[in-house]
Amino acid sequence: MPERLKYHFEPKTGWMNDPNGLCFFRGKYHAFFQHFPHAPMWGPMHWGHAVSEDLIHWEELPIALFPDQPYDEDMGCWSGSAVVKDDKLYLFYTSVCEDLGQTQSVAVSEDGIHFVKYENNPVIPHYPEDGSRDFRDPKVSKFGDEYLMVVGSGKDKVGKILLFKSKNLFDWAYAGVLFESAEYGAVFECPDFFQLGGKYILMFSQMGLKTHSTVMLIGDFDGSKFIPLSVHRPEAGPEFYAPQTFLDGKGRRIMIGWLYHWGKKLDAGADYAGALTIPREVKMTDGKLTVFPVEEAQSLLASSDPFVTVDKNKITVICDGETLFEEQVDEIKDIKFLRDTKTIEGFINGGEASFSVWFGK
Repeated sequence: MPERLKYHFEPKTGWMNDPNGLCFFRGKYHAFFQHFPHAPMWGPMHWGHAVSEDLIHWEELPIALFPDQPYDEDMGCWSGSAVVKDDKLYLFYTSVCEDLGQTQSVAVSEDGIHFVKYENNPVIPHYPEDGSRDFRDPKVSKFGDEYLMVVGSGKDKVGKILLFKSKNLFDWAYAGVLFESAEYGAVFECPDFFQLGGKYILMFSQMGLKTHSTVMLIGDFDGSKFIPLSVHRPEAGPEFYAPQTFLDGKGRRIMIGWLYHWGKKLDAGADYAGALTIPREVKMTDGKLTVFPVEEAQSLLASSDPFVTVDKNKITVICDGETLFEEQVDEIKDIKFLRDTKTIEGFINGGEASFSVWFGK
């Protein structure tokens, strides 16, 4: 059995992919995740659940959501998000079945551990005309006195982020296409939408890329449309996908991604697959977007790593003679590394750029 990661969450058994429902609730950090508990491979999705008090050491809790309803029993409870309201925890997820396809549902908890699915699920039972059967990954956030939900979709080879609005988290009205573009692919996954440094950030994952799959657009929002002003892809990967952000109790915007990739071979002897990245704080510094490990993890950073070569502005990660990552960047003024038992994450110029590599075999 391979050595466990020390500073990153990975499941006890089975498969995990996207982080879901990231939140700070009743004094603890909660990370849910796409999970198939029965084998280290993708299957009908459950929501696994872990909690932490310091963002470094995680305790795995019982599974939060099972695919046990007619609207989610075929392919499961796909990715989504969490909202804390009136000291209750609401989980929003894409419910998938053969008859209805991809729909949006909600479950509620009084204690943050046991969840009851809403009796009138799915709360969004069909995609709007602007979208398609690819209609998934609801991210819900409060803006002013209302809640906004962004959902990834696409139509006619144009990727789209669809916008819904609600006052009570159960009744949702379609508000149109928040953003669309063919430049980033035919379908957008795992969208996130939040304010930072006086601007709005629209983040989503671009399918089919081996590196730089996370798109972060900085722009303005007029209440219905997002107007992009600049594009950033700070994280190169290759073991990085489907990040999500949340606000913690200190007002920090924290991002966690999936530290793995589709198609990766299992480490020798492993009956589990996938992990979460080190949590990172997203900041706007002097007009620059940075994504850098949270304060709690900064004592783990090093200025060099035996697997990493930095030659002028070129970074190369080599393990056992195999080149796992190679990247040319504009300028390297500073670089820090976070090494775990089988992963390396690198952060360039205070988080202006980063990479995540899994070297375990």
